[in-house]
Amino acid sequence: MNHKLPLALLALLVTFPSFAADMLPPGEKDAKARLNSSSRHGEMVDVQVPGAVTKVRSYVVFPERKEKAPVVIVIQEIFGLSDWIRSVADQLAADGFIAIAPDLLSGKGPRGGGTESFTDRDAVMQAVRALKPDDVDKLLNAVRDHAVKLPAASGKYATVGYCWGGMTSFRYATVDPNLSAAVVYYGTSPATDTLAKIKAPVLGLYGEIDERVNATIPDAEAKMKELGKTYVVKKFTGAGHGFLRQQDGKEGANLKAAQEAWPETVKFLKENTK
Repeated sequence: MNHKLPLALLALLVTFPSFAADMLPPGEKDAKARLNSSSRHGEMVDVQVPGAVTKVRSYVVFPERKEKAPVVIVIQEIFGLSDWIRSVADQLAADGFIAIAPDLLSGKGPRGGGTESFTDRDAVMQAVRALKPDDVDKLLNAVRDHAVKLPAASGKYATVGYCWGGMTSFRYATVDPNLSAAVVYYGTSPATDTLAKIKAPVLGLYGEIDERVNATIPDAEAKMKELGKTYVVKKFTGAGHGFLRQQDGKEGANLKAAQEAWPETVKFLKENTK
């Protein structure tokens, strides 16, 4: 019997742990196709914010499992609630979580719309930059309260964010004492004088070629260590900013970073939302 083909396939799987497409979020260009082919139940919901007229439009994806599942709030990049962010939520559901990705621009766009109502990406970025942290926290609190009350939810919840959302994931850990975990993908660190408020363990995942962000790591790392808090920092050689979305960049380094970072993300979230 000829064993060459199975051995070759085995070698590919060992060399490239994300060889199976559904083990890793897609790159940006493949996000729409991944969503269209997903077998998981995803839906848009409107979440009421206490004291506000506008509801937060949010994308919720449910895992296919028989037990109740922890919630992961997926915090958008500066590009708003994109197909790529929705595809990340879908992958988190594939990994066993109830994922909810809020559109933090709900009501901020033309004619009271959200991300989808803006004419171009630059306009979205400008609108995200104008968001005030206190207002963002109110929206995230409302989304959290909605998600943890879902019948399929276990009551535990965490955040994961990317770029602007990574910064927000880290900062939100300073204002929510009941957060189970926070994952930061290439987001800047909060002011060190706020870190004492953090109760949740934090995982930071960074590209090596991203000094704007990385320059904020040492002070946060030193302060978290001084405070006896968990802040796990991982930098990926040769990878740039936005490596999980831009997996085709940096001559393979971004893909390698994504292949290493995503299993770390899932492991960290599972360990801290039991």
